[in-house]
Amino acid sequence: MLIIFMVFGLLSLAVWYGLKKSLRTTRPWMKKVVWIFYWYSVANEVVFFIWGLAIANQGPPEATWFSALVMGGLFTLFVPKLLYGVFILIEFLVWVTQRSFRNKSQPISTDPSRRRFIGQAGLILASVPFVSFLYGVTLGKWNYKVRKQVLHFPNLPDAFDGFTITHLSDIHSGSFTNNHREMLECGIGLINEQDSDLLLFTGDLVNDLATEIEQWKDLFGRLDAPFGKYSVLGNHDYGEYADWGEGELGVKAKAKNLEDLKAHHADMGYKLMNNDSIQLEKDGQTIRLAGVENWSKSEHFPSLGDLDKAFGSTINDREFTVLMSHDPSHWDAQVLGHKKHVDLTLSGHTHGMQFGVEIPGFKWSPVKYIYPRWAGLYEEGEKRLYVNRGFGFLGFPGRVGIMPEITVIELRKA
Repeated sequence: MLIIFMVFGLLSLAVWYGLKKSLRTTRPWMKKVVWIFYWYSVANEVVFFIWGLAIANQGPPEATWFSALVMGGLFTLFVPKLLYGVFILIEFLVWVTQRSFRNKSQPISTDPSRRRFIGQAGLILASVPFVSFLYGVTLGKWNYKVRKQVLHFPNLPDAFDGFTITHLSDIHSGSFTNNHREMLECGIGLINEQDSDLLLFTGDLVNDLATEIEQWKDLFGRLDAPFGKYSVLGNHDYGEYADWGEGELGVKAKAKNLEDLKAHHADMGYKLMNNDSIQLEKDGQTIRLAGVENWSKSEHFPSLGDLDKAFGSTINDREFTVLMSHDPSHWDAQVLGHKKHVDLTLSGHTHGMQFGVEIPGFKWSPVKYIYPRWAGLYEEGEKRLYVNRGFGFLGFPGRVGIMPEITVIELRKA
């Protein structure tokens, strides 16, 4: 926290210096607006630092209007300040270069108009992420996108030609506050409007505590599909990031939290697939649905998924199989090379980092450098992976460029 605060402090100092130079000829009302946002950002960072120290040993904070205000303000104002700081750095490097390579017999020339131009250009460009993040924390996180994907498979039974699956992931109910109910109801209604045959949820129902879903059980329990609702656990569902106390009491409290969460899945009508598989039957033909506990290539996340246990003695390469596995890194590490041919794997986890760019023909997010398979469809031969961008949000209370997702997959006979 101290290192973070020092970085924020140095950045704020650089931005303060740049604003003093670039706002000299700016209209008074615009100058006031810029300085109001600047000093609000500094105050927000101080509050974040004090608040962060207070909760450092208590696990993730409960979602409240205060936490949303602090975290939303931090991201919304920090990114524009960082971008503007880059312009200030460029101007500084130009100045240093001119001093270093000037003719020693010539006096040092200064061009205040150039400095103002660079600073004002920085302000204009910094306004783009500011507006984007402001939208993300207010409306973007509720801008649900239904993404429809038609996938063709040669071994799909004829009875399942046209079978539809609604895929959800990363609800993170602990991030919702009481005033979010109306927006969530819109999302739930949109899911049910898809009228899919099967509903699959690939983990992270909560941020940490089983109690986080309790006030939302009635909403997510409304979801329905004729072939049932199935779910798996994600890394946040195990309570790894909460402080459960020391010794045996802490171990028991954490275990009870997980059992309570499993009970909540059942109360909402979801069958939790913990390293298990079943057959779904239609018109006398079947496909296999499997689900594993969280598995990750990262040592920071639980890795309890067991494909051998999930499939057991049912391994049959001719049988069309859908696998639910929260973390997409599982696909490359184990699923692709497993003796059981898995036709379609459904994952989540990345959220698309809740920040990025998606336009026709191009998508990018910083999370791609950690998870190469981070959003959408990926193919290796006849095997497919679909990574859902997540329904909820975590940490940053918004979404910029990467909207919350409701996936509808239609299976077709190739």
